[in-house]
Amino acid sequence: MLDQQGNHSEEDGSSGPRAAEQAQSWPAPSQAWYAVFIFALSLLVNFLDRGILTLLVGPLKRDLHLTDFQMSLIMGFAFVFFYMFLGLPIARLVDYKSRRAIIGIGITLWSFMTALCGLAQSFSQLFLFRVGVGVGEACTGPATYSMLADMFPREKLARAIAVLNFGFYAGNGVALVVGGAVAQFLTRVDSYTLPVLGTLKGWQLTFIAVGIPGLIVAALMATVKEPARRGRLAKSASGEAPPAAKPIPIRDVLAYMKENASTYVPMFAGMGVSTILLFGAASWGPAFYIRTFGWTIAKFGMVQGALALTVMPLGSYIGGMMAEWYAKKGYDDANMRVVLWSTALALPGSILAPLMPTATLAVVVSAISLFCRTWASGPLNAALQITTPNQMRGQVTALFLFVFNIIGFGFGPTVVAVFTDYVFHAESMLRYSLFATSLILGPLGLALYWIGLKPYGRSVERAKAWS
Repeated sequence: MLDQQGNHSEEDGSSGPRAAEQAQSWPAPSQAWYAVFIFALSLLVNFLDRGILTLLVGPLKRDLHLTDFQMSLIMGFAFVFFYMFLGLPIARLVDYKSRRAIIGIGITLWSFMTALCGLAQSFSQLFLFRVGVGVGEACTGPATYSMLADMFPREKLARAIAVLNFGFYAGNGVALVVGGAVAQFLTRVDSYTLPVLGTLKGWQLTFIAVGIPGLIVAALMATVKEPARRGRLAKSASGEAPPAAKPIPIRDVLAYMKENASTYVPMFAGMGVSTILLFGAASWGPAFYIRTFGWTIAKFGMVQGALALTVMPLGSYIGGMMAEWYAKKGYDDANMRVVLWSTALALPGSILAPLMPTATLAVVVSAISLFCRTWASGPLNAALQITTPNQMRGQVTALFLFVFNIIGFGFGPTVVAVFTDYVFHAESMLRYSLFATSLILGPLGLALYWIGLKPYGRSVERAKAWS
């Protein structure tokens, strides 16, 4: 097992490079917050790429002759397919190679593959290109959170990640508002003829347009400084200080997680269940309002995009501030305490919103639920970084994102589609599919977070000896 004690004794080599590293002050606030800004931009283009797909369900189904189930695979499973094979090897590089370079390469790759989606002529081609988007995005999450944990003190990390998530909400908002308007405009005309590219449908041009901004953000990553690594474990299973030039063996990472299973299992499982609800609702939200209330793509994009740009960032920032307040009051479980409150208060709205008799009421109830749910975004990610040693943050975060993507993003759209196609047997019954998903899974996620609250607090107390 890995030693959980501090790393300042003579026997672990603290008089050498590691002690010098630990003695370094935190990066200047301007430098750290600039990095958050660039990371947020990368999240913006990330979720612009993801979010635009949900607005193109109708044209894609029509032109590529897809079912709801096939569409759910494109929205979910195709994107996360890569995580099953190479997500962890990339994360191992994060734990000892340049994290900045890994992020830059990832942004470039996913942006290029998003543009290629605009050239798809069949289900299989679109599926393959979405797999490529997942390849690029697998490079960014672990590296981003690892860098942030080395830029901000423990008590300020939740707020930093909450601000980072503004990029997530802005990406969704821009995808819905601007992307919705663009998609509505481009899909009015059956096809466009362009030099080199030839004749393309409106939805194909939309993919190409949203893939370009990511290349600019990839270039900006070169202006972010790589921070010194902090919070290292003193000893590996062999009793020696883990080398800085190599990653900790996977067996040691798994051993550490097993030793702290009472903290990690509820955190991972609760997040997976919550993400199924979040991405299930997000993926089928446009179709719900179009099928149930007769909205257009542009109208949905404008309304939901406005919520993504206002309500969700506000909720995220408040959640980060709440976690910081609890931490200053001496609560070791500050982050997960906020996650628990967030989940409990968001649950009623997620269950009831699809059943509202009017679109206005559905939007209002959804907005309240989203506001509460977004409290958890910063604290949950901060909780993982705080309780994980530096040498394995990339790998553990990759596993966390594996659950997030495979279970949440992968199965969220499909769970809802299964209810629609195989339980209710009608597209018009989508509202009841969303209701059933929240009613069944919502209380389960809440219970999992409750179980993990006290173990998490104990893990935070132990982690204080690392830095």
